[in-house]
Amino acid sequence: MSKTFQIIFSLRNTYRVNSVLYSLKQIPLIKKLLPDQLYGIWGLKIFANVISVLWEIVAVFGGKFLYFLFLILLPGSLYPGSEGEIFLHLLLLLTIVGACVNTYMFDPAKDKYYAVILMQMDAWRYTMVDYGYSMAKVLVGFLPFAFLAGLEKGLAWWQCLLIPLYVAGAKIIVASRSLCSYEKNGAITNENHLEKWVWIRIPLLLVASYGLPVLGLVVPVGVSSGIMLAVILFGAASARTIIRFSDYRSMYQQILANSMIQMDRAKTQLGTADQKYITMTKTAADRKRGFEYLNALFIARHQKILWKASEKITLVILGLLLVMSVAVRVFPQAGEATNRLMLTYLPYFVFIMYAVNRGTGFTRALFMNCDRSLLTYSFYKQPGPILKLFQIRLREIVKINLLPASVIGAGLVWLLYLSGGTEHWVNYAVLFISIICMSVFFSVHYLTIYYLLQPYNAGTQMKSTTYQIVLSATYLVCFAFMQVRMPTILFGGMTIVFCILYSVIACVLVYYLAPRTFRLRN
Repeated sequence: MSKTFQIIFSLRNTYRVNSVLYSLKQIPLIKKLLPDQLYGIWGLKIFANVISVLWEIVAVFGGKFLYFLFLILLPGSLYPGSEGEIFLHLLLLLTIVGACVNTYMFDPAKDKYYAVILMQMDAWRYTMVDYGYSMAKVLVGFLPFAFLAGLEKGLAWWQCLLIPLYVAGAKIIVASRSLCSYEKNGAITNENHLEKWVWIRIPLLLVASYGLPVLGLVVPVGVSSGIMLAVILFGAASARTIIRFSDYRSMYQQILANSMIQMDRAKTQLGTADQKYITMTKTAADRKRGFEYLNALFIARHQKILWKASEKITLVILGLLLVMSVAVRVFPQAGEATNRLMLTYLPYFVFIMYAVNRGTGFTRALFMNCDRSLLTYSFYKQPGPILKLFQIRLREIVKINLLPASVIGAGLVWLLYLSGGTEHWVNYAVLFISIICMSVFFSVHYLTIYYLLQPYNAGTQMKSTTYQIVLSATYLVCFAFMQVRMPTILFGGMTIVFCILYSVIACVLVYYLAPRTFRLRN
């Protein structure tokens, strides 16, 4: 087993090191300083190895820290009642969501493809080592935060100790059930393509997690502790199924055949996969001309890709607003907290608008189903046509994102009024308009960086490290805004002004720079 672990770790580390070196070569200001024989330089390899190790440490602890902070502790602080009860209630139900979404066994990762398929490693040994290592990371990563948060919320030390064991046990139970299902009827679980029953359960569990405490319904600490202990024991018993299962190679071949083996045929695969979402009927596009015709045709034929996600997000938002409206009317403490939230926590909604924005999905659809072909023509890369089509597309992406944004903005105004209102009527207007401006900003932002850093090659693979850095920086900035507290009038006014300035600057940059940057990558 130790040799298997060494091979797995070495393979994963080599892949990460090469990815780091390749990424360095793609950064505009750095690539000119680096030699062509990048992969043979000993010093850079050491640097890349350090980055790889640091990434592994961040993977173990970073995600768990964010999970506790933003999904449990911060939301839990908004509810009245026992902090310990609310903490365990959220943890109990959210862990079930996490177990359904990610067991660590059925993820079609590249290193799994390299090890099991290409290198022909023993699939059972690989799984025992790889899955055991994943569960060890779960235990180690959750343990310190479980004690820090649990003790601070008034839990006993043994209850804190149950938390990481409960998380691991829940994942093992779901993994073992999936293996049993595969043995009985050949049903394959792929964590990149979850089954419909999972997507049905997730919203219900999220509503139970965050909605029930609003109504004063929380799982008691004693019941939560008993459930965690039962899951741990059942998970330990279910581990036998994982150990005794002997058909891992066949299972991985089927999982990876749907994702990894077809990597070299990504262009054909993506085009075929998107066909079921394309509508080939006559539309109002037939009455338009030029780029307006091209855009109208694209929008009409890709309604499901572009609009379905926004419609689903809007429905979820409406449900949450309904629950919060009832809570504000029924529980005075919830009303006071909501009113304070509306008047001082507007910066928090920057991250929420970032999360619901469909910018990356829109630009990906543009490239996969339109620009991939048209970028081979020179007229398509001239300043005038680029700016014209940019403005047309910006109008469309703004419309798509305005659907959930307008519901959020109107919902916040309604909650502010319902929770006691405000002495300054301007707060209502600023609250609504600033949410709309946030949505417009992200629409402009994603389309602008798509035109200035066009990241895809002809095979639809993302090849721009700079593009990924900008996306990561956007996430970090939005994440940082969650810590800002500022009066709604002040922050909302700044948001409106910034959105207008950014939109103007984006159009200028696209006009002057996009003719050189909006091209297929090699």
